[in-house]
Amino acid sequence: MTLRLRLLLLLVGIVATGLLVSDLVTYTSIRSFLTTRVDQQLQVATYPVERALLSSAGLTPQVPFAPPIPQASGAGTSGTSGTSGTSGTSGTSGTSGTSGTSGTSGTSSPATPATPTRGGLGAFGTAPRSADRESLVPPGTYGELRSADGKVVTHVFFSYGGKAPSEPVIPGDLPGSGGGGSQTVYFSTTSTGSDAVGYRAVASPLRDGEGTVVVAVPLTDLNSTLERLLVVELVVTLIILIILALVSWLMVRRDLRPLDEMAETAGNIAAGDLSQRVAYTDEATEVGQLGVAFNSMIADIEEAFAARAASEDRLRRFLADASHELRTPLTSILGYAELFDLGVRDRPADLATSMRHIQHEAARMGTLVDDLFLLAQLDHERPLAQEPVELDAVAEVAVDAARVSTPERRFTLEIERPVRVTGDELRLRQVVDNLLVNAVEHTPDTVTVSLRVGQDDTSAYVEVHDDGPGIPEADRRRIFEPFFRSDPSRSRSTGGAGLGLAIVSAVVAAHHGSVRVLDGPGATFRVELPLDGANRPTEAV
Repeated sequence: MTLRLRLLLLLVGIVATGLLVSDLVTYTSIRSFLTTRVDQQLQVATYPVERALLSSAGLTPQVPFAPPIPQASGAGTSGTSGTSGTSGTSGTSGTSGTSGTSGTSGTSSPATPATPTRGGLGAFGTAPRSADRESLVPPGTYGELRSADGKVVTHVFFSYGGKAPSEPVIPGDLPGSGGGGSQTVYFSTTSTGSDAVGYRAVASPLRDGEGTVVVAVPLTDLNSTLERLLVVELVVTLIILIILALVSWLMVRRDLRPLDEMAETAGNIAAGDLSQRVAYTDEATEVGQLGVAFNSMIADIEEAFAARAASEDRLRRFLADASHELRTPLTSILGYAELFDLGVRDRPADLATSMRHIQHEAARMGTLVDDLFLLAQLDHERPLAQEPVELDAVAEVAVDAARVSTPERRFTLEIERPVRVTGDELRLRQVVDNLLVNAVEHTPDTVTVSLRVGQDDTSAYVEVHDDGPGIPEADRRRIFEPFFRSDPSRSRSTGGAGLGLAIVSAVVAAHHGSVRVLDGPGATFRVELPLDGANRPTEAV
């Protein structure tokens, strides 16, 4: 499953859940509200229905001024004049109505009841008109009168000329009629048969406690309203989800398009093109931040590959140069050894010369091997000695040795103050010796070589300067590489093997320092080393 589809399903699922919860809350709230309204209608309709039932049963109404009750008859005969009345269920007898309405019929009825006396108060404490009284009973209302032992005395439908629905199923255990309690009870029920109708009913005990009046209102309109509300909610929810899904799909597809570009770029990079970069780098978005990080990562990888390629190239060149440097003394040794077989053994003078050259080339080869071994040790970060070293004393000994080995040269030494560092004294002496030898070998004999030792706030330094021709700018980047010669025309006898400055750089790096060539006339090499802790200047408080 793709990321787009997962995001789309998650978003639509969350919104669908919210809409369904909202629909459920709305449906439940409206249903509760409508049920409360029906209960209010039942409360208002209880009075006229009770009057009608008591009159149909031949009982004296306990409250005066009821709505006009027609006389009961077997077929529910029409009145003398006026609008048609409510139709009732079949019964043995009924009363004819007054005020021109047709009567209701009941299950049983005694003699004709007394006509309600006018002048009394209605259900709300006023004397409403006849039309107002009739409107208190909703169409399809069912009334039932039960005796104290729970038997049905009479029942009536208020259909107002329409078709009466099927009778509701009324439980036998009601307050005032076969059940305990004297409180009004509201309940829901249904009718029987294939055309069953839902009802909301109220059971009210008579005032004398001898029976119960049950009033039931059909819930056809309420259920129709709720069904319509449910259909509307489902249709609206479905439409909203479809629109949301389309809009979300377009937005997700647009916002994730840079990821497709990144995938394509990653594929090109995997194919070997490290120059590829992601175009979308808007840091205001998460995808843009990913693009920036991706480009930075690829740049680092490209740099690492370039460094690796350069390292491999240096290694190949190093191996070639090392082989070449070692081949020269070996060739000389083999040549003089062959002279021994050609008869030099019989000539003492020639034999001595051959042995002297063999010793010289062997010593030269040994020095080269020692330098290579030292570079290998430093490259593998072999630990050096960590002891306090007086750097000014090392410089003095190195200058004295240079003066002895090359008395024709002029050397100067400037020590600003005693300087102490932590490190390997023999290796630091080798650094100073190599810098002095490098200056001697690459400058005329008339050039003065200067050595200066000092320190600043953060490090100790050693500077070796000569007034020779200097180092070309293009060679300064490679001058510390093994076997590199700034002047390729120099012979190995005069220019060395090209390992001196490489050893200087490796030893200084092992001491956590740095070496570089300064700008200016001639050549100036500056070595910087961390100061010994006891020799660092303290800050003023």
